[in-house]
Amino acid sequence: MKLNSIKPSEGAKHSKRRVGRGIGSGLGKTAGRGHKGQKSRTGGFHKVGFEGGQMPIQRRLPKRGFVSLTKDDTARVRTSELVAVQADVIDLLALKQAKVVPAGVRSVKVYLSGEVTRAISVQGLLLSKGARAAVEAAGGKIVE
Repeated sequence: MKLNSIKPSEGAKHSKRRVGRGIGSGLGKTAGRGHKGQKSRTGGFHKVGFEGGQMPIQRRLPKRGFVSLTKDDTARVRTSELVAVQADVIDLLALKQAKVVPAGVRSVKVYLSGEVTRAISVQGLLLSKGARAAVEAAGGKIVE
């Protein structure tokens, strides 16, 4: 292969659209711009997002970004804090009564930090892989 023999594949190159070249081209007279108005004129474009003076949509909508609205509803609890709770079955209500999590929390995620020294039964809580393994290794059980 030589550089002077390389050609683009068949159909890859299109001829340039020639507007304003008569009725037979399909883009004669107004050249596909329609009749009258700002967009039909030379240089007749406005800045991106401009809506003719109306408040633009990017300014009408509230700015939330990527902040999760449910982030405050989930509390994080260490495995060492679970062991400190004196209850047969540790669930969301037991953690609230033991004042481990705030009253407004809707879900709890347990992560591995500290040792699980006794067999505990966990019900209705989310557990990380490490926390799940530690609870089961201590002879506890997890009820979904």
